[in-house]
Amino acid sequence: MKIKRYLLLVLGLFILLNGHVNAQNINIDFIEFEGRNIVVHYTLDDGANSNRQFLVQLYSSQDNFSTPLTRVSGDFGTEVTAGFDKKIVWDITQELGAYEGTISLELRGRVYVPFVKLSLEENQIFKRGKNYPLNWTSGNLSGQVNIELYNNAGERIWGENNVPNVGKFDWYLPASVKAGNDYKLKFTNVKDRNDVVFSKAITIKPKIPLLIKLGTGILLAGAAAYVISTSTTSSEPTPFPTPISPR
Repeated sequence: MKIKRYLLLVLGLFILLNGHVNAQNINIDFIEFEGRNIVVHYTLDDGANSNRQFLVQLYSSQDNFSTPLTRVSGDFGTEVTAGFDKKIVWDITQELGAYEGTISLELRGRVYVPFVKLSLEENQIFKRGKNYPLNWTSGNLSGQVNIELYNNAGERIWGENNVPNVGKFDWYLPASVKAGNDYKLKFTNVKDRNDVVFSKAITIKPKIPLLIKLGTGILLAGAAAYVISTSTTSSEPTPFPTPISPR
């Protein structure tokens, strides 16, 4: 890591991030570096309308600020409330790899009005290799959405594009998806890629529990042992009954 590169990066952050979000003030308090992470501290002031929620996303000059960064955590995405000491943590190494040179970031936000309303519950369980009906309330039945599955590291695991925004979709969860917690479904408006809705955290489990698989294996092993045992003992000659002598 080069100090010169980081000084230029900090300058770019302060220049681009101080601005306004739909007439609401957003100000950078300070920026710090924690290992390979870049931590942006900011304040979002909504004045008297402090009960509103915002969509806040971070962009970089690496792709000319075209798509939001995904390897981020903290106060970003949908349903961000106004307040002080908001924080976004960006893992630049995971996002861009071994990056060399300078880079600038841009923080964008707007009042959050979801274009769809999801009906998924917190920690709802889904099993791999099965079909599930996804239901939501649509604000535009003639539109289309992209539906994607992300893990807790921000990695895109699965996706289906240009799904009719009619409020229902038959989702087949691939058997290749790893079991785990904190998965999220992401719905994106095809006509406006900044218009996104994330589901609550969901849990993915195997179709057949591991304990049942192990139990079946133990039963099969026991049956095999029994067959071998009976086969071994049956190799002994069978005695014939003693003949009765005639009188």
